[in-house]
Parts: sequence; C-alpha cells; structure tokens
Amino acid sequence: MQISKPKAPHAPTRSDTPFLLRSTCERDPQKRAWLYCWAMSVPLLESLPLDTAAEIARRFVEVQRLAAPDMARVDALIRSELHSDVVLINQIGAHIIGSGGKRLRPLLVLLAARACALAEDDAASVRLAAIVEFIHTATLLHDDVVDESGLRRGRKTANALWGNAASVLVGDFLYSRAFQMMVGLERMAVMQVLADTTNAIAEGEVLQLLNMGDPDLSEARYFDVIRRKTAILFAAACRLGAISAQQPAAIADAMHSYGMELGIAFQIADDVLDYDGDAGRIGKHLGDDLAEGKATLPLIIAQRRAAPEQVEVIRSAIREGRREAMPQIVAAIRETDALQQSLEQARVHALNARRTLRILPASPWREALEVLADYAVTRRL
Repeated sequence: MQISKPKAPHAPTRSDTPFLLRSTCERDPQKRAWLYCWAMSVPLLESLPLDTAAEIARRFVEVQRLAAPDMARVDALIRSELHSDVVLINQIGAHIIGSGGKRLRPLLVLLAARACALAEDDAASVRLAAIVEFIHTATLLHDDVVDESGLRRGRKTANALWGNAASVLVGDFLYSRAFQMMVGLERMAVMQVLADTTNAIAEGEVLQLLNMGDPDLSEARYFDVIRRKTAILFAAACRLGAISAQQPAAIADAMHSYGMELGIAFQIADDVLDYDGDAGRIGKHLGDDLAEGKATLPLIIAQRRAAPEQVEVIRSAIREGRREAMPQIVAAIRETDALQQSLEQARVHALNARRTLRILPASPWREALEVLADYAVTRRL
C-alpha cells in the first residue's frame, strides 16, 4: 500500500535568509520548523509536513492498514499468552488489553522490522511486538495505581474496578509473562534490551514520583523523566525491530534514536492534550496531571513567561494538586503561548526522528515510520 505524501513548498534559497531569520522571532511553529530544516540542509520532504492534522490522521489510518495483517497476528498471540489458570488475571488482562488504544509500541516493532527489510514470514518480530505490548500494559496498570486514576481510554481503570492490590499483582504477572516469552526467543541481545528498558522505566516512575508537587521542576529534569518513563520503550521497540531483522549495530542504534525522539515528541504532545484536549476523545479527565501535582512542559514554560500573580497560581496548584484551579491555569498557559511553545519542541524532536530514518532504504515501511513522527505531534487523542 502506498502512503500519500504531503506537497513540499519551494526549496529555500539564500534570498530567503532574511525572512527565515525574522521568522524565528515570530510565533509560527511551521516557519521555525522550516528554518530548522533549511539550516540543517535537510531535504524538504524530510521536514515536518505542512498539511493539516486531519490529513496526517488519515495517513496514520493508512499506516494501520499497511500493518494490519502483522498486527492481527500480534493480537492473536497477546490473547493466547494472556491466558492463566487464575480467573482474576484473565479478567483484568482482558479488560485492559481489550480497552482499545492505538498499539503504537508493537506497531513500531513491526514497522521497524519491515523497514529494515525483514522477511514477511518472521515470527520473532510478532513475538517481540507482543512482549513490548505486555510490558507497556503492565506499566499502565502500575501507573493508574500510583496516579490514583479512575479513567483510561474512556473506561474505568482496573484499579477502580478491582482495587489497587489486584492491579499491581496483575501488572507483575504481565511483566513476568513478557520475560517468559523473551527467554523463549533465546537471544541475549533481546533480553539485554528489554532488561535495560524495564529498569529504566522503573527509574523513571520513581523520579516522577519524587518530582510530584514540585513547582521548581526544570526542563532538564522533566526531559529526564519522559526519556526514562515513556521514550525508552519506543526506542526499545524500534531497536528490537532492527535486531529481529538481523541488522548491524549502526542500524539498530539509528532505530533506537528514532524511537527515542518519537517517544519524546509523543509525550510532550500528550502533556499538551491534558490542557487543550477533548476529554471525550482522549479518554481521560482533563487536568489529571495538575491534580497529581505534575509540572509538565506547558506549566514549566508558562511559569517563565506569566505575570507574577499567574505564576503564584500555577505554583500553588502544582504544590497542592488543585484541579479546581484549571480555568486560571489554562488562561495563563494560553496567554503565555506555552502550549504552542511546547508543541514547537515536540516538532523538533519529531523532525529529529524523521532525519534518523535516512539511513534506511526508501520503502512504504520507512514512509510509515515518517508518518508516525508527524502523527505523534498532531494527534488529538
């Protein structure tokens, strides 16, 4: 299946320089991305598309269709491996696995493997995709307990239905099942990647816990958390795709970098949606991060640019986890352009992700990975 590409604007010339430099002083993320591409001498088709979010969402659906046969095999394996003689494990596992979601992480394993010229009948990549989804699902169960969340993807969370203890223990089961599956592959490189990844995720969770209620959280500390907590599993998924295709270290490293940049862009966009999303579409309550005392990038930027009285409202809301301050917080974020500034940073990381893909040969699979970079920033759910 061919994935349609956006139209590219004219190539920049030296005469464009004054306009491009002036654009950095303007609040126009497309122009800034354009300048970044020009300055880095990146071909225009590798810059962020200038078409609409709706068009990118349409192309994301094309990506899902492209990978549908492989994803069907992953889904079947997940349901098979999820089975246990313990009824409660089956109930909670079926609840969270069946609650929808885009399955981006297993999709990344499959797309990365195909982009690295993997044969179509490979069972290892399907197994790796299922393992990655089990690890991700385990983290969701644990996250919802730590965050005291009651809603995810528009449905009640497992901890809201069965309690915290059951959710934690079933999360542990999913972790252990994932490791049983990876041992069956008998590939030390795979076990090393996943062992390091799960350890980093745990560290990220603890760091985030320590940062809760801290209005002085810096951007550096914020990015440290999202690299460990979110982006590392994206990176691992892409590296595993390259490993399953038996690619050399240079390709595996490039795929890791792609996944890391993609994961950072994805998490920034997710943090923006907590203040600018549609609760019905994103499947959770707006302001959850604020209620948990999380100083995410929009709040960090707003504090630098807001009036003193607005800064104090933001700091107080972070310290006390006051969701009722949401209207004032949203007003401050909008007045300071913090959401747009956050998305600009997400776009740069998405662009970095796209650039790393140039090491791969052109193919519908590489193009699909490029679409995911665009989708990570423009998605509305």
